[in-house]
Amino acid sequence: MRRLSDKTLVVASHNAGKIREIRDLIGPLGFEAKSAADLNFIVPEETGTTFEENAAIKALASAKASGLPALSDDSGLVIDALGGAPGVYTANWAEREDGSRDFQMAMEKVEEALRDKGAVMPESRTARFVSVLCLAWPDGHVELFRGEVEGTVVWPPRGTSGFGYDPVFQPKGYNTTFGEMRAEEKHGWKPGDPEALSHRARAFKLFAETCLGA
Repeated sequence: MRRLSDKTLVVASHNAGKIREIRDLIGPLGFEAKSAADLNFIVPEETGTTFEENAAIKALASAKASGLPALSDDSGLVIDALGGAPGVYTANWAEREDGSRDFQMAMEKVEEALRDKGAVMPESRTARFVSVLCLAWPDGHVELFRGEVEGTVVWPPRGTSGFGYDPVFQPKGYNTTFGEMRAEEKHGWKPGDPEALSHRARAFKLFAETCLGA
């Protein structure tokens, strides 16, 4: 495992919500974070079939373009009744013909697909959010960290916090969706905390412990 010594890195994303969450996580550790969006980097084509492959594509593209270490996230909602869909294509389900993304539409697609499968009771709507963080260096070295959180897909959507599918995902052991949680409750984590809730925070915890010694 390679340790990260630089205090400046690139968040390899153009997703405003994802950039905000990663900055919230790395900021308290003393990092300055630029983003691929801030630097006007071209969005690389995500041709992988796994979260790990797509995370590496994004991180390597930003690391090589910037000459700095880059941290990417590839994440998605994996629903058991849909055979793991939308999975790595989670963002694609939100795409409109004009290239914009509409996650209200995506959540409606998920609900329609679940109803088509007869998955209307909570026990048949089990799912997990998966996040894979990739830390890449300009020389091509990568480190990968995977976090998962189990839960249930609910309907109708609840809450306006977070982003993406957060309003329809209720983590196991909670009565609220990610969309109803404050940011600190959903993904807040700092060194010394034994647990992290969200998939991204769990992946970040592994990253911080491995590459930062946090």
